[in-house]
Amino acid sequence: MKEQSLYAQDGVSVSEEAVFSSYAGAVCKDSYANSQFVDVHDLSGGNFRGPRPFSFKNLPEGYTIESSSDGIGTKGILHDAAKTHHLAAYDLVAMTASDITRYGGLPLVFVNILDVDAVGEEGTDTNKSLKSLMSGLGVVAKESNMVVLKGETAQMSVCLGSEISDSPTKFNWGAVMSGVYHNEKMVTGNDLAPGQVVIALKENGFRCNGISSVRKALAMQYGNDWWNNHDAVADIKAAAEPSVLYDLFVNTIHGWYADDHKPEITLHAIAHLSGGGVKEKFGAGFLFDRGLSAELPDLWELPEIMKKCADWRGMGDEELYEAWNGGQGMLLVVDEAEAEKCIERAKDFGIEAKLAGKITKEDTPQLTLISKLSGKTVIYNA
Repeated sequence: MKEQSLYAQDGVSVSEEAVFSSYAGAVCKDSYANSQFVDVHDLSGGNFRGPRPFSFKNLPEGYTIESSSDGIGTKGILHDAAKTHHLAAYDLVAMTASDITRYGGLPLVFVNILDVDAVGEEGTDTNKSLKSLMSGLGVVAKESNMVVLKGETAQMSVCLGSEISDSPTKFNWGAVMSGVYHNEKMVTGNDLAPGQVVIALKENGFRCNGISSVRKALAMQYGNDWWNNHDAVADIKAAAEPSVLYDLFVNTIHGWYADDHKPEITLHAIAHLSGGGVKEKFGAGFLFDRGLSAELPDLWELPEIMKKCADWRGMGDEELYEAWNGGQGMLLVVDEAEAEKCIERAKDFGIEAKLAGKITKEDTPQLTLISKLSGKTVIYNA
């Protein structure tokens, strides 16, 4: 048996990382034909670390380029506990793509940075689990018409922390999404008006925000080592439910995939209910500064795991809809005449949508909703 290098003995195997990176590079290469708007020019000469510049095509004249960075935060701990590494890419893509989609843009090209404790030897359970992160990313890229251009894997050893301190598969995952905007396709909320309606797109879990409170709730119910409690298995898996991806649907009805790039449905606002929830991302983000209000009497029911975590954590109605998405990951504002078309069109993409409320004009801007936790009326003021 070949003796390990001193670097490998110190916790970083260059050879194992090279094999893993080569695998990740193959996943990237398989995605290069995913988008009708991207040409990847592979100048690498077969080297997975080589240059691979890209150019855009088939876009309306006058487009501009934007990049958005984000990560999955501490939801990686939930995926690690649930052993759902293969689904974590849904969360990473949701967090980066929707930050472009929410302004009317089109996310196209993805670059990621994956930090792990160690990649593990080829064929081990650790290596297989971490490879499933990358293979899962390939699946999501195909579903999203997205190019995974390249990435970086780093074996971080003691620099990577987790509640599950002895886990061999803990990870942190971040990324940059590049996409395009066009002045004629921006969705800014500047044309919001009373009488327009709010469509809620259903979410089945937590997305990537408020996860610290989810983990605290699990600890309060199942103990400080909740990930080792057999009774917690089903709830941990439910808490790790991956984010629903809305971008392909929203960008299709917004006209990016049409030959003339004209929208099927006019979108007046797109609120991605990430950090700050409905109050921050919809109320403060679109309504209050414009002197507008909204009534949301018919939001989606809370996912069952969200109800449980709220109960275990002692979280009330107002804080729940600020910390978590409350059962909808995105809100769209459309004209009332196009509401039914929007709801029906969502079905074509496997997304559940419903009419949740309307835009109003009040003396004092406010956002009113009926909580699905207690049935209480919650009012957020400007």
